[in-house]
Amino acid sequence: MDELDRVMHYLAKLPGLGPRSARRAVLHLLRKRETLMRPLADALGQAAEAVTECSVCGNLDASDPCHICRDDKRDGAVICVVEDVGDVWALERAGAFSGRYHVLGGLLSALDGVGPEDLNIESLIARAGSPEVTEIILAMDATVDGQTTAHYISDRLAGTGVSITRLARGVPVGGELDYLDDGTLTQALKARREV
Repeated sequence: MDELDRVMHYLAKLPGLGPRSARRAVLHLLRKRETLMRPLADALGQAAEAVTECSVCGNLDASDPCHICRDDKRDGAVICVVEDVGDVWALERAGAFSGRYHVLGGLLSALDGVGPEDLNIESLIARAGSPEVTEIILAMDATVDGQTTAHYISDRLAGTGVSITRLARGVPVGGELDYLDDGTLTQALKARREV
C-alpha cells in the first residue's frame, strides 16, 4: 500500500467519512500541502503525544486533571454524567452548565456485551460519596441503552442522599409539533410545567 492509499485508508475509518469522502479529503490536503496538510500532521502528532484521559472525570485534555476539574469557579456539588467526551463538548458548547462532569466511556448494552465493569461507574459511585456532591445529573441518550444505564446508576446511587436528576425531554427549541415523533410528544406532555 503506497502513501496515498494509507492516508485514504485511515481517513475512511473516521466517522462520517467513507472511501469517496476520504479520497476528496486527501486531494484537498495535497493541494494545500503547506497551509493545511503539514500543520494538520503536526497537530495530530502533538495531540497523540499530549492528550490523556482525566483521572478524575474521564474527559480528554492535555493535562491531568483536566481543565474543567481544575477550575475552581465550577460547581463541585453537581456532577453531570455523560456517555462520552463528545457529550462534554456539546454541553460546554451550549454554555448552560457550570458544574463538573463524569464520562462513562459508553453505555450498558447486553447486545454488545457491555456490562457495568466495562464502564467508568465505580469511580462515579466514589465521587458521589464525597460530602461536597449534592446532585448527579444523568445526561444519557433517550435510547434503550441510555435509559438502562441511567436506571442502573440511579439504583447504585440510591441511599447515598445525593439528588439524582435527568435532562428534560420534549419539544426542541424551534421544533414544530407536526414533525415530532410520538415518543418526543409523549415525553413533552409528561414533563409539562406551569407558565
